[in-house]
Amino acid sequence: PGVDLADGSCCHPTIPGRVSPLLPANHVTMAKGTGLVHTAPAHGMEDYSVASHHQLPTDCLVDEGGFFTKAAGPELQNKNVLEEGNEAVIQMLQAAGSLLKEEKYVHSYPYDWRTKKPMIIRASKQWFVNTASVKATAQEVLKKVKVIPTSAVNRMLEMLDRRTFWCISRQRCWGVP
Repeated sequence: PGVDLADGSCCHPTIPGRVSPLLPANHVTMAKGTGLVHTAPAHGMEDYSVASHHQLPTDCLVDEGGFFTKAAGPELQNKNVLEEGNEAVIQMLQAAGSLLKEEKYVHSYPYDWRTKKPMIIRASKQWFVNTASVKATAQEVLKKVKVIPTSAVNRMLEMLDRRTFWCISRQRCWGVP
């Protein structure tokens, strides 16, 4: 049972000397497999919650284009995670004698509505502010924007008025669905 493994640890299969803790998580159940999974805190809400609870780092090893960063190591750096990066990880596991089984699996990634390609969820830094001046400025600027249909302006102004926190993000192209 998983409870027998609680507070244990395991060696990382491709990074010599790195030890990873075995942690309980409510979203990991025997109904969805073995009951044990890897944790990628920068790539999913459940994993991020577990990492935050246990004060683990949430470093992201994938850049905005879906390529492994330098922090992932020289064998993976600049490889697309869904293409040659995936194959490189398999080869690394084989070389380390850590691959127990390999089989094709269709993962349920979210897909981008424009490109029809899978998207990778990744953590990114954002800033949150709670200030009346930001809200007032946003509302004044919105009044100068040509909105089609014009009836949507009041709805947007009301939404801005109800908003308590603002996330300043460079992750999204504004003005698109």
